[in-house]
Amino acid sequence: MGWHGEPLVGFDLETTGTEPLESRIVTAAIVGVKDGAVVGQRDWLADPGIRIPAQASAIHGISSERAGAEGRPAREVVDEIAETLTVYWTQGVPVVAYNAAFDLTLLTAELNRHGLPPLSERLGGAGIGPVVDPYTIDRAVDRYRRGKRTLEAVCVEYGVVLDGAHEAGADALAAVRVARAIAERHPQVAALSPVELHDRQIQWYADWAADFQSFLRKKGNPDATVDPAWPLRDLVPAGR
Repeated sequence: MGWHGEPLVGFDLETTGTEPLESRIVTAAIVGVKDGAVVGQRDWLADPGIRIPAQASAIHGISSERAGAEGRPAREVVDEIAETLTVYWTQGVPVVAYNAAFDLTLLTAELNRHGLPPLSERLGGAGIGPVVDPYTIDRAVDRYRRGKRTLEAVCVEYGVVLDGAHEAGADALAAVRVARAIAERHPQVAALSPVELHDRQIQWYADWAADFQSFLRKKGNPDATVDPAWPLRDLVPAGR
């Protein structure tokens, strides 16, 4: 049995925006999955400490008023999320996150913002992982498929039912089920160990970033840059 048949944990954030170094966590979910079924789940609602833009509220359904009234202090939420992920990694359980470079970079930026220990320190100085990112894997194994690569679109491609898109728990579970479906369709992915898959994704993401950067520059943006780092981007953007 490959990694996809072992316990996995899904992770998803819903946030105030799309820029991981500046956005704040609004909701989060970490979902334990075994054989495709949920065996445990933790959910968080945070008061991000800033106004939630209307366009973000329209996506995940959480208003500034609700977050302020019902959300817990962001510092507590951020610390608990990081600690929960660390426990799973310490146990050797892969964390599945769709577009992991966004969620994990945003979490890291939040830890830094609140003066909390980073993920690597919580892991005794080791690198984070293993991480499974269906977004990165799907682009690598089915590179020329046309169409969007949103979680909703990829769920359709792999026959995964997504109930409640942009609700953190639903997205986290869907990410795990998509990862399992990719492994079922592509035996070369299933044959890798979680650590091997993690390392492959570092290269796959870097290859994609280089190709996309080249595309943007050929399209008339000679200064376009695409960060090749995965699963964590640099907290200090290039040029600053």
